[in-house]
Amino acid sequence: MPKMKSISGAKKRFKATGSGKIKRKKAFKSHILTKKSSKRKRNLGKSDLVHETNEKQVKKMLPYL
Repeated sequence: MPKMKSISGAKKRFKATGSGKIKRKKAFKSHILTKKSSKRKRNLGKSDLVHETNEKQVKKMLPYL
């Protein structure tokens, strides 16, 4: 059986937690930051978990995660 390939873009975007959930970064923090409040920008900097409805898809992209 050949090795399964991970999707490179997914490798860069997701990490696994100790309990097996998948961590992700939030979007909308790269530019046009002047109109966003400090609170909003601060919260966008924090990591978040992948929603349970999308977890199966991400795990399929990263078979060795």
